[in-house]
Amino acid sequence: MSKLRVGLLFGGRSVEHQVSIISATSILNALDRKRYEITLLGVDPDGRWHLAPPHVEPVVLLGAEAKALGDKASDEVVLPAKPGGDTLVPGGAGSLGGSLDVIFPIIHGRGGEDGSLQGLLELAGIAYVGSGVLASAVQMDKDTAKRLLRAAGLPVVPWLTFRGNDLTPERIPDTARLALDELGAPLYVKPANSGSSVGIRCAENFDELVAAIEEARRYDTKIIIEQAIDAREVEVAVIGNDSPQASLPGEIRPKSAFYDYEAKYLDDSTELIIPAEVTQEQSDEIRELAVRAFRALEATGLARVDFLLRRSDGELFINELNSLPGFTEVSMFPRLWEATGLSYTELLDRLIELALERHAQTSALETHHRP
Repeated sequence: MSKLRVGLLFGGRSVEHQVSIISATSILNALDRKRYEITLLGVDPDGRWHLAPPHVEPVVLLGAEAKALGDKASDEVVLPAKPGGDTLVPGGAGSLGGSLDVIFPIIHGRGGEDGSLQGLLELAGIAYVGSGVLASAVQMDKDTAKRLLRAAGLPVVPWLTFRGNDLTPERIPDTARLALDELGAPLYVKPANSGSSVGIRCAENFDELVAAIEEARRYDTKIIIEQAIDAREVEVAVIGNDSPQASLPGEIRPKSAFYDYEAKYLDDSTELIIPAEVTQEQSDEIRELAVRAFRALEATGLARVDFLLRRSDGELFINELNSLPGFTEVSMFPRLWEATGLSYTELLDRLIELALERHAQTSALETHHRP
C-alpha cells in the first residue's frame, strides 16, 4: 500500500510560534514513517509558507537555526483556496510543490486555531486534523465559549467582558473599578483570544488590575476578567467526532501562582499528576463534563478541556477548551492519552483517521440544489 501523504503544518504569526515548533518536532519524531510520507510546512512570522528540504527538522526550518538555510524564495509555497487544492503551488521561482492527503496543523494561537486557517483548509477541500471553522473560533474566544458553555448548563466561573472604549487608557481605571465592584478580588485578566497563558495576569488589588488590563490589551481587542478561585487545575483530553471519548483526568501543580507560559514550557518544577488524585466519582464527573463541553462547542477531532476544582467544596468549573493543545514531550494531551492506554504514535494515527473520516462525511454532502 502507498503511504498516506501528511503535511505537518507549524510555526505561524502568533506569540506561540516557538511552542508550535517544539510541538511539531515531537509529532514528527512520533509519526510512523512506514505509514506516512511526511511533508514539513513551516509558516514564518510573516505568514509565508515554506516547504522544508528533505531531512530538515522543524526547529531548523523556522527556529534559531533558520538563517543557516538562507532566505530563499525557492522554498516558498502556497495552498490554493479552491476545491481540490491538495497540491502545494510554488510561491517562488524554482520551488517545488507536492500533493497531500491530509494536513496536521499544529499552529497554536491566532491564525492557527482560531478558525482562519481552518477556513483556508476548507476552501482547499483537504482533510485536516482538529475542529472546523466554527468550533475552532469558538474555542479560541474565551468569552464566546463561556457563554455557550453556560447556555448548555455547564459550570463556568463568573466573568465580565470588556472591549473597545472600555480598554482605552483613560477608561481602564473605570473598567478596573467596575470589575472589582462586580466580582471582587482577586481576579484573572485574560485576552479573549490567546493561548499558552500569554497575556494573563492575576490581580489582587486596583493597581495590579489596571496593569493587568494594560497587559492583556496588548494581545487582543477584547478581554475577560473573571473571579479567581482557590482551585486545583485538572485537565482532560478528548478525541472523537460523533462519539467523543475522554481520557483519564490529570492535575497540574505549578510552583508559580498559576499555570503561566513559563510553568507550561520552561519550568521543570511543574508537577503533572496523571491520573489526578481525585475520587472515582469525581473522575467520572470530570470526564462526562469534558465530553459535554466538547459537544457544546461543536468540537471534532481533539480538544483539551481544562477544569478548576475548588478546594473548599470540590465544585467543578470548566475553565476553557483548547482545540489544538500542545504536543511537546511534556504536554498534557499526549501524556493523558498514554496513561489511558493510547500511545503517542497510536494517538497521532487516530487523529489522522478522524480527520479523514470527517472529510469523507463533509465531502459527500450535496453542494448543488437539485429540485
